[in-house]
Amino acid sequence: MSQPPQGSPGEQGGFGAPYEPQPGVYGDPAQHGPPPPGPYGYPQPPTQPAPLLSGGPGGPGRPSRGRAAGIVAAVLAGVLVVGAGVWFVVGGGDDADDRKPVAKGTESGAPKQSDTPPSRKATPDPGAAELNKGRKEGEAPVRWIQKNGVDLPEGGDSALGPWVVGDTVAKAMYRTASAYSLADGAQEWSLRLPSDVCAAPTRPTADGKIVIGLMSDTTDEAFCNRLQMIDLATGKAGWTASYDRSETQDALSDVVMAINGDVVTVGRTSLTDAYRISDGKHLWGKLPGGSCQPYGLTSGAVPLAAVDCRKEPIDPAEEEVRRIDPATGRTVWTYKVKKGWKVDQFYSVDPPVVSVRKSGAESEWAVVLLDSDGTYRAQPQAGNEDYGVRCADDLRNEGGNLDHCIGAAADASTFYLATKAPEDSDDKTNAVVAFDRTTGKRKWKVDAPAAQTLLPLRVEGGKVLMYLSPPAAGVKGAGGGIMALGPQGGPLQPVLRHPASAAAAERTFYDPLVHYADGRSLLMHGYVTGPSDKEEMELKTMIAFGD
Repeated sequence: MSQPPQGSPGEQGGFGAPYEPQPGVYGDPAQHGPPPPGPYGYPQPPTQPAPLLSGGPGGPGRPSRGRAAGIVAAVLAGVLVVGAGVWFVVGGGDDADDRKPVAKGTESGAPKQSDTPPSRKATPDPGAAELNKGRKEGEAPVRWIQKNGVDLPEGGDSALGPWVVGDTVAKAMYRTASAYSLADGAQEWSLRLPSDVCAAPTRPTADGKIVIGLMSDTTDEAFCNRLQMIDLATGKAGWTASYDRSETQDALSDVVMAINGDVVTVGRTSLTDAYRISDGKHLWGKLPGGSCQPYGLTSGAVPLAAVDCRKEPIDPAEEEVRRIDPATGRTVWTYKVKKGWKVDQFYSVDPPVVSVRKSGAESEWAVVLLDSDGTYRAQPQAGNEDYGVRCADDLRNEGGNLDHCIGAAADASTFYLATKAPEDSDDKTNAVVAFDRTTGKRKWKVDAPAAQTLLPLRVEGGKVLMYLSPPAAGVKGAGGGIMALGPQGGPLQPVLRHPASAAAAERTFYDPLVHYADGRSLLMHGYVTGPSDKEEMELKTMIAFGD
């Protein structure tokens, strides 16, 4: 591989210093061999912005995983509705031998399913029709709104998803997985689970399968060590399995899940386990070599892994980014991260864009742009902007995967990054900055409309798609929506305008997870809670727009 440029971080004008400015640091991928323990790490405490890059994932003082409940409770964020249970998943053994074999079959605790498909129920909130009365020409209708409808434990709970499969959208929350019609929001199916949902991949398989993580039981001492496969098209439960978490660090860490083809990976502090989704077969766990182990992967066609390397458990970790074969764990290429820096998130997998963070007394945040073979290409030149990217783990107690952020996107030529809206101003307007991926230099900056924010979602057809928030309260005549910009910038191009008449309702979706496809958008929160059971039940938890 080629070497990164020499010189100090300041001389490069980049976002920190995630590389070792010495010859031979990266080396050839062959030097690293197969992915050989490495911790996923304990939840990190809030950190201050880096001196060379302000803001960062979640902005200054990013909450650690596990603090989301209290933060989101303060703003009463909502989540997708859970309907009444139709099928109930029972047991499956918890013994150590469960980790490798295929899931239990009918004799050992298969789901109890109804003989006939469930009737469509949990109809959407009728408020959509009222909001559409004020819709103007050119604005998409509010298609449907869902309420929570579930009495959750004190403090609320996380929701994992949304997963769109065909004409339905599915999610998992507390002890239920459920799916709803994209056309009208009616519940299509609901599956009762034996314990709390604790992890899930960001996206399902191409044919609509998902594997979710479940707590070991319903006691206060439970921990996340079980897997349940679900067919999202039908709501039917498949195989179950459990994996070993007996090591102290492992038991305390978060679980990171990903799906790549027919493989699901389950990462945490000490190692990653991989299972074949079609039959539940355990494919690999701790890899040969001993000193390096992946602790989390990205979903999709390009499986990137965050890897910790240390000869002894007490040694300081040295981290790598690897592309691996998810079926075998074999390394395809390796990018070595500078000592003291940790992989934080993957903002893009094709091309690879990696967010890294330096822990310790002087916490810093940095972004690295790589080529498709893992070769270092550039770092964005930050300038004086205050950047902010929003990731799912900022708003959840669990399910904080490494590939679920909005506010950053990339293609072969350009990296797009959102700035952070000012907190000490009534005008919450931010901007999107475009960087040349070859040089890291700024290409242009586009401001969001007054009192609104723009967050890049992905690049499609050569244009970056962005979520435009509704304006701040008191601003009339504008709603949120989906916007686009070409690689050269210019005026914002409306893709889907949310009606101004729905702006107040849309504002109740504080920092939502956003899905856009086929001319329809959908907003969902990663956490739901309320000051009382009644208010919690009535919370608007999902809203869909489009014809």
